[in-house]
Amino acid sequence: MTFLVDCMLGKLAKWLKILGFDTLYFSRAEDDDLLALARGEGRVLLSRDHALLGRAKGITALFIETESWPGQVRQVLARFDLAGAVRPYSRCLECNVPLKTLTRAEAANLVVPFVLERAETFALCPSCGRVYWPGTHYEAMREQIEALLYPCQSSE
Repeated sequence: MTFLVDCMLGKLAKWLKILGFDTLYFSRAEDDDLLALARGEGRVLLSRDHALLGRAKGITALFIETESWPGQVRQVLARFDLAGAVRPYSRCLECNVPLKTLTRAEAANLVVPFVLERAETFALCPSCGRVYWPGTHYEAMREQIEALLYPCQSSE
């Protein structure tokens, strides 16, 4: 499933990408452009704009009910039954392109020695060249993902 997220839902877009979903987001876009893109690429349009969604004839769209980004993510996952499709850390957060796994040897010239010594896994965006690894923020992100997928077990 692919998504197009309107400009008022940036954190939702970011977390859908973190979870591995093909998600387009533009910080500024005209409604007509969003509608044309959603229609042309068959993307699900996610918005809190009633007027925009009212014009989304023939487009799968979802009105996002809450202002809380964790609630927004949970709503999308539940509405489209996507919990089993989650593939964390598999997309570039900048380009939205699927990441390519790198070996330690392949990452050697792409990261600083400190990172190379400490990180266990690496991934590369084949589009922008950004390299990803489980850094200091990884554990907090993992916990947040668990809270999103299993909200009854979290203290949020």
